[in-house]
Amino acid sequence: MKLIQLPTLDFEQKIIREIEENPALEQAQNSIDENEQENQDEYTSDSDDINIDDYLNYDDTPSYKLNSNNSRGVEEDRNIPFSSGISFNQYLLSQLKTISLEDKKMKIAEFLVGSIDESGYIRLKYEEIIDDLAFTQNLYANKGELKEVLKVIQDFDPPGVGALDLQDCLIIQLKRKKVTKSIDLAIEIIENSFEQFSKKHFEKLMNKYSIDELQLKEVISLISKLNPKPGGSYSGGGKPIEQVIPDFKISIENNELNLDLNYRNSPVLNISRDYNEMLKGYKLEKNKSKSQKEAVQFIKQKLDSAKWFIDAVKQRQQTLLITMQAIMNFQKEYFLSGDERKIKPMILKDIANEIEMDISTISRVANSKYVDTPYGTKLLKEFFSESMKTTSGEEISTIEIKKILEKIILDENKRKPETDEKLVKILNEKGYKIARRTVAKYREQLNIPVARLRKEI
Repeated sequence: MKLIQLPTLDFEQKIIREIEENPALEQAQNSIDENEQENQDEYTSDSDDINIDDYLNYDDTPSYKLNSNNSRGVEEDRNIPFSSGISFNQYLLSQLKTISLEDKKMKIAEFLVGSIDESGYIRLKYEEIIDDLAFTQNLYANKGELKEVLKVIQDFDPPGVGALDLQDCLIIQLKRKKVTKSIDLAIEIIENSFEQFSKKHFEKLMNKYSIDELQLKEVISLISKLNPKPGGSYSGGGKPIEQVIPDFKISIENNELNLDLNYRNSPVLNISRDYNEMLKGYKLEKNKSKSQKEAVQFIKQKLDSAKWFIDAVKQRQQTLLITMQAIMNFQKEYFLSGDERKIKPMILKDIANEIEMDISTISRVANSKYVDTPYGTKLLKEFFSESMKTTSGEEISTIEIKKILEKIILDENKRKPETDEKLVKILNEKGYKIARRTVAKYREQLNIPVARLRKEI
């Protein structure tokens, strides 16, 4: 069960560790040949004939030698980081080295750079920074010194780095642009009317600054092109990158769906011929010394462990394929067309019943596996959804409802966006009986803000 839930990269790492720890296990480069298959068959039959109890006294054997190599189970999921050059923090420190500062200010600067998060912000108040410097660096600084050093850091690249909040971040970026009337107006609005701007109170802004709609539109255009997360513009963003490798591939040939398991999920593992021969050799010995008995016990344990792991890997492959085949058949209309409105209501129990497996097994597969489709790489759990009935009695998936909701919002008048109450009314008119709180939930899941924040001029 734990092997099933491992993503492809973690699964590969697990195999590498298992081979390193167990010399009786080997990985073939290509498909298994007849000799390798014969080798595995020999171990299966011969090893079963060996009764180690006949010539081993377990009372004399240390308990740690009796534990299976796999008794600890498979390690849980873990993120596999990928190198992306120097970190964001190192990038900022490299710029700091080009600046000439006195010792105290340099120490403050190093502390401030170390406090910048992956988005490019220092999310600490001046009082907190002063306390932290005193406590961790035995360095006493005042607010004026902090502001002076911080101004130096805020001149670093990427623009906006070292800001204390979003308002500060936008102002820093605007002040680094070539001065124009629109830039000056944008700075004034962000400095003095940030709340009204963020809440899109456009009429109030036009009245306050005596500007027309065209002038405000130009300011909005300028600000919308700024980067709210300057740290994210740097390669890696200071955060490990996780690579998504599809576990399955679905292709279409002659209007028929074809399913393949990623070759990285189907390694060819073999029992070591050398270890198998060693066991058979010891078996033929009539008078066995204590060291030979210990050797037999060790070899048999490693061979049993290798065979267990090979069987577990095969079972994993079979479970993945059976589960994905059932999902593909259930959602055949979608996989043939790519139209998300054709995704049928499907819950874990539907697939579990179809392939006669436990729901927890389906959940493990769905939550961590990706499929490469003609329409992009998808996480399997995206195909699971509850159902609801239209006023005409037709059963549709919640995914379809979300797509319809998204389309309504896309087509709305942006000068006067539809409120959640109005969206409910529109959906009801289309035959979808849905509550306001559900509309709000679906809108949030689609990362669509409330009507007020969707307003444009």
